[in-house]
Amino acid sequence: MSRLLLAPMEGLLDDVLRDVLTRVGGYDLAVSEFIRVSGTLLPQRNFVRVCPELARAGRTRAGTPLVVQLLGSDPACLADNAGQLSRLAPAGIDLNFGCPAPKVNRHGGGATLLADPEQLFRIASSVRRALPTGTPFSAKMRLGVRDTSRTLDCARALAAGGVDSLVVHARTRAEGYRPPAHWEWVARICEVVAQPVAANGEVWTMADYRRCRAVSGCRDVMLGRGAVADPFLARNIRRVMAGEGDDGEVDRSADWQELLPLLASYWQQVCAKVAPQHAPGRLKLWLAALRPNFAGAAALFLAIRPLRTVDEVNQRLWQHGVVAAAGDGRPPDAG
Repeated sequence: MSRLLLAPMEGLLDDVLRDVLTRVGGYDLAVSEFIRVSGTLLPQRNFVRVCPELARAGRTRAGTPLVVQLLGSDPACLADNAGQLSRLAPAGIDLNFGCPAPKVNRHGGGATLLADPEQLFRIASSVRRALPTGTPFSAKMRLGVRDTSRTLDCARALAAGGVDSLVVHARTRAEGYRPPAHWEWVARICEVVAQPVAANGEVWTMADYRRCRAVSGCRDVMLGRGAVADPFLARNIRRVMAGEGDDGEVDRSADWQELLPLLASYWQQVCAKVAPQHAPGRLKLWLAALRPNFAGAAALFLAIRPLRTVDEVNQRLWQHGVVAAAGDGRPPDAG
């Protein structure tokens, strides 16, 4: 059976949004945002703080298994931390070789490591040795730093280092998130490694999903920005692939009504997690991503965009039908 994986997105797709998206359904597993490893052995509480799912048997509240992602460049330190993390029994451990952020790359982490396939092998093999037998071990990579001259060597190095599976974001670091995604390169990687490979990048619709699978040859697909922009994408893919729907245009008004209580839950959880001055920005970020698919999200984003406080946002959410917004079930002016 093909699998749908929920991608990590630093600064947006954290445990709160994972909770909401996996409640909608359709995902076989989710991957956490990266936990940076640099020179020290992190206490277990650090892993649990980033991934509260670890306190729930490594699953979201909806029951979706969570793979925890580590980012770093030192083989020994990554191995020590992977061993520490494995004691918390995540659904798997993943290594990040895909992050294009300059701050991360300047410190030798993420996609910049794709310039050195031998270092990828050293990291993967060290982590593999540190993990208990049976712990699922994966890695996410891009196609390279500036070009694809070492793409296949990087994939071979990770495979030889002992990963059980690969996710390939089908762009180089230099390409960032600019379309297109080069799914044909994922197909080439599939030809040179024996491990399962999942394709990632530019899957926004059912039609994109079909093309991605056809071009990449992958059975498994990871959804990132497309999942954030359309929380029902994975569920709809499941329905269509099961013969319970079609690829045609659909009226999203019913989906928007289903999304309203999920937006309320997201807002409540964000307000409980982050400082009040940062909470409105988090909501605006998700609403901005939802705008292309939902007219209601576009209207709500415009209404909330100038607001700065939690109380102001609560009032506006009530006006737009997002009930029980970070409160006690009463509208903010109900006394």
